Formats: sequence, C-alpha cells, structure tokens
Amino acid sequence: LHSTSRRQRQMCIRDRIWVLCPVCNNKTRTKIRKDTELVNFPLFCPKCKKENLVTIKNGITTIIKEPDA
Repeated sequence: LHSTSRRQRQMCIRDRIWVLCPVCNNKTRTKIRKDTELVNFPLFCPKCKKENLVTIKNGITTIIKEPDA
C-alpha cells in the first residue's frame, strides 16, 4: 500500500523549511522543501500584511515586484 516507511516520511517533513518574508523576516504560512524552486510566486506575510511576488531558488528569495502602496 504505502511504500514509504515512517522514518522516510519523518525525514521528508524535516527537510521542509519555512519561507521567510523578505520585508520583515518573519515566517510566512508557506513551507517548501530544500530543492523547491518557485518562480513568480505571490508570497503573503500574515505579520506585515504584505504580498510580494518572489522567486525562490536554492533557498534564496528574490523580490520580483513589491506591492503598490
């Protein structure tokens, strides 16, 4: 049925990291794996209430477009 063991599932969960807000550096509600690449992703921060268009590659977040004030 499930070919992954409990230990493998726990390792997958541990490999996930929180995406930090590029404005205030707090955790967002988004988690990604270390090998995830996001392009033109709308990242919302619940702390500073801002949404930024970002690209994430190799764990490095780059703001593409900041929201209009």
